Amino acid sequence: MIIMKPTAVKSTGIQRYQQMFAGVSRLLQQLQAQWKSVVVTVPYFWMLLFFLAPFFIILKISVAESLIASPPFSDLLEWTRDGALSIRLSFENYSYLWKDDLYINTYLGSVKIAGISTLLCLLLGYPIAYAIVRSPPTTKNILLMLVILPFWTSFLLRVYAWMGLLADQGLINDLLIWAGIIDSPIRLLYSHFAVYVGIIYTYVPFMILPLYANMEKLDMTLHEAAADLGARPAVTFLTVTLPMTWPGIVAGSLLVFIPATGEFIIPDLLGGGNVQMIGRVLYNEFHSNHDWPVASAVAVALLVLLVLPMMVYQKVQEKESGSGW
Repeated sequence: MIIMKPTAVKSTGIQRYQQMFAGVSRLLQQLQAQWKSVVVTVPYFWMLLFFLAPFFIILKISVAESLIASPPFSDLLEWTRDGALSIRLSFENYSYLWKDDLYINTYLGSVKIAGISTLLCLLLGYPIAYAIVRSPPTTKNILLMLVILPFWTSFLLRVYAWMGLLADQGLINDLLIWAGIIDSPIRLLYSHFAVYVGIIYTYVPFMILPLYANMEKLDMTLHEAAADLGARPAVTFLTVTLPMTWPGIVAGSLLVFIPATGEFIIPDLLGGGNVQMIGRVLYNEFHSNHDWPVASAVAVALLVLLVLPMMVYQKVQEKESGSGW
């Protein structure tokens, strides 16, 4: 019979705790050494799950053939009578986009509306962001809250509110008639003007916030130095402020231009079918025509149209930053 002394039992317990503590310490050291990889893996997994997977599904449908079935497209992989696996690819959906002027005109019209809206958002948002940056801290917080405040209301409700404002018997026409500027209501709703107003109102915060974040980092003493050297305010803006805020301009422009190009709700409600944009064409192909392959080809072409300029710009930026070093 072996009798263990209390000191031996106590020392064995202490050794176990020391081993556990050493194992936890090694695990924490490994996680600390690889924390960057773990942090980067999470957004990559998110992109893989919610962007690449749906994109490949749409890409698969875009090279299928349209069928009167459920789902209304052919399978990509089929087994033949001989037991062989065959791949059926059809690129007629993409060639159809170039044959029909409707799609070309709609693409060009969407890019035009989105480009003009982005420019107007920039002209409106740049001075607002600059004024917020130069304002006192208390006023700055209030102004930022006012910029973000529209997001507290449903997007659809805000569009319906503009429908009421722009209607023939709406508030704007009533004010113009009351002021004696016009004698009868003018057509504001269901026009390009209404679509531009809706897009600018909706997306101007996406222009202001990146500009504000960029301008907040500016060294305002550079303006004083330029003034001491005799530069006028316009020259100071063109040579100092504008080049330093260029990253914010690009970021805000992309945040406005990309979603505005594929906008559906605003041109559908405020345009009333008179303003044709690519989002409406996608809706018609999916729900009215039930031609999912053509609709998927339209979506893939739109994605390429929007992503390629971003990739080219990113490569140019990387080359410039590399040459700068």
